[in-house]
Amino acid sequence: MADETVDVLIVGAGLSGIGAACHLQKRCPDRSFVIIEARQALGGTWDLFRYPGVRSDSDMYTLGYSFRPWTGDKAIAEGPAILQYLRDTAREHGIEDRIRFGHRLRRAAWSSAEAAWIVDIERDAAEPLRLRCAFLLMCIGYYDDAEGYTPAFEGRERFAGRIVHPQHWPADIDYAGRRVVVIGSGATAVTLVPALADRAAHVTMLQRSPSYVLSRPSADPVARWLQRVAGPGPAHAVARWKNLLMAMLVFRLCRRRPQQARELMLKLVRRQLGPHYDVDRHFTPRYDPWEQRLCLVPDGDLFKAIRAGRASIVTDRIERFTEHGLLLASGAELEADLVVTATGLKLRPLGALEFSVDGRPLAGSELVSYKGLMFGGVPNLVSIFGYTNASWTLKADLASVFVCRLLRHMRRTGARECRPRLDPSAMPLAPWTDFSSGYFQRAMDQLPRQGAKRPWKLNQDYLSDLMSLRFAALDDGVMRFSH
Repeated sequence: MADETVDVLIVGAGLSGIGAACHLQKRCPDRSFVIIEARQALGGTWDLFRYPGVRSDSDMYTLGYSFRPWTGDKAIAEGPAILQYLRDTAREHGIEDRIRFGHRLRRAAWSSAEAAWIVDIERDAAEPLRLRCAFLLMCIGYYDDAEGYTPAFEGRERFAGRIVHPQHWPADIDYAGRRVVVIGSGATAVTLVPALADRAAHVTMLQRSPSYVLSRPSADPVARWLQRVAGPGPAHAVARWKNLLMAMLVFRLCRRRPQQARELMLKLVRRQLGPHYDVDRHFTPRYDPWEQRLCLVPDGDLFKAIRAGRASIVTDRIERFTEHGLLLASGAELEADLVVTATGLKLRPLGALEFSVDGRPLAGSELVSYKGLMFGGVPNLVSIFGYTNASWTLKADLASVFVCRLLRHMRRTGARECRPRLDPSAMPLAPWTDFSSGYFQRAMDQLPRQGAKRPWKLNQDYLSDLMSLRFAALDDGVMRFSH
């Protein structure tokens, strides 16, 4: 028997969870809900990540919520500013009192007889809780917040310095005047290098292979002008549409004309670093643009650090750690006092948790995505997963509106269950995503799959999702509503 019953249980008090709660409170005021959060603070990624320079890689007019304007000076904002934005949003909308911290979901079992999820929750400072909810809204993101991904490096125990992963940056690290090596070439690495270079003796970014890196102004002059003449609300709305349409244009250019996009990006890097820098070796990836996320550097800070001699890039493979640093495959040795392993994330697919439907366990790899939010055969559950080629919040906002539409429709018709019906033999299935990033590839066998056609095909397109999630009929012949 459940200890407590609510209409909607939101799991996660990060960017998605806070936004979902705000939408639910406004659009479905007749539904009760609570938010459970495993950690002791709201904010998700933006509370967890504390490494130097941590910032968004999407502009805040699209990463921010559609219903709450971003008024900060910088469009590419630092982590503390984003966290404050989330805290302010939760406080202003009265969401803080709905969050139960130190509550971690352990298992969830759907009962068709009860038309409810029975959810078991572990609590930091109390006995476990069993909660009954009519609808389960998963807002936990996609990576494991307990630990990041670090390859097995030979000889690391011999290293006399310190090795840290940026996902759990220790507060006691003093890198002033130290030689620092950052292993990695993704968004975290290109963020860390210029931030550390401000105080370190020298910072080396050691990469096995390059990523595409683009400079972008940290401030949006159009948005700032609009804030002065039209106010924060209109400025936010215009900047949001301007930036999302520009991002879609760049993505389509990269996918349809990859060679031209590659040449343009490398031309911009050469303009930053000059004709004598070896751009072909250090900034030319083996893959086409947007097969992985582009790395944005606000105001060219990475390039400035390289030009000033405070940072450098080495493209090579690690043979092993030594007492004083890293021995490379080329035979060179990088001396270091501090090594930062910006080597990626561990994905935490939905199937990594214990879910079942009427006693049948759900395996992540057996699930098939419906509209990128629900899964074939799984009732009354939405898992919010943002875009890989644009701001996370663009999809999260649409997903929350879709959930509210579902709940209102069910209340209006008396339905207690909504379940996408799938015949797997009716169409071929494909991997969840075609992204070649290592953190996706390492977990691909645990991820859900997608179909070859709508609504089973996963969109990475805001305009298509806008029509599908906000305006298309809910009773589409695939979604089955039951009393």
